[in-house]
Amino acid sequence: MLGTGRMGEAVLAGMIQAGWDPALIMAAEAHEPTARAVHERRGIEFRPAAQAVAGAELVVVAVKPHHVAEALDAVAAALPPGATVLSLAAGVPTATLAEHLPPGTPVVRVMPNTPALVGVGMSVMSPGQGCPPESLELAERILAAVGVVRTVPEWQQDAVTAVSGSGPAYVFYLAEAMIDAGAMLGLPPELARDLTVQTLLGAATMLRDEDASPAVLRANVTSPGGTTAAAVQVLDDASIKATFADALGAARDRSAELGRA
Repeated sequence: MLGTGRMGEAVLAGMIQAGWDPALIMAAEAHEPTARAVHERRGIEFRPAAQAVAGAELVVVAVKPHHVAEALDAVAAALPPGATVLSLAAGVPTATLAEHLPPGTPVVRVMPNTPALVGVGMSVMSPGQGCPPESLELAERILAAVGVVRTVPEWQQDAVTAVSGSGPAYVFYLAEAMIDAGAMLGLPPELARDLTVQTLLGAATMLRDEDASPAVLRANVTSPGGTTAAAVQVLDDASIKATFADALGAARDRSAELGRA
């Protein structure tokens, strides 16, 4: 594991909870206080990067996107033949990863999201050119420890980033707006928060478990002439759906820009 920040540690925690032996996991972390804290919490051994990858079957790259090239350059010579490299760095294409690795190294690009921190993440994988099925299967086993996993062609990753990679922020934005509005309507802030959180949790569970589209579920709550209809009309008048489309388009475009940087 190269990098043990929030996402890197989330994957570590999920692996350990799923039964992986911490003694079989080596990590490298440039920030010494972070390394010490993660070692105390997870029991993972930390080594210099080149030593950490020695003998590795899988190397998870969990550093910031602008540090990926440097991290791979530091371990390329020590990487065992056939080891799979799985990158969690947003926007970094598999071709860029391959440029900093020995020829033929299997690479997998992943777009995770922050709910992985609580075991309900969404991770979307794309294999690099020539990546064998067993490398993709290994990557999926790791990522399944922190949530749901899907595989897409790499050209779809920028859109994936817009929908699920950045998606939790949109939900938090909505929650913030609902809590603030509830307080403005006279509710105690703590109650407004509780109402909002449970409502979002319940609605998400229905979306997951009910055999119905979001449009049908919304219609089931929206009685003609009722309170929900009045609220939805205001949202429609403000072109909220079109605004969301613009927002996700901006996130997709920025992801593509980062990949070209």
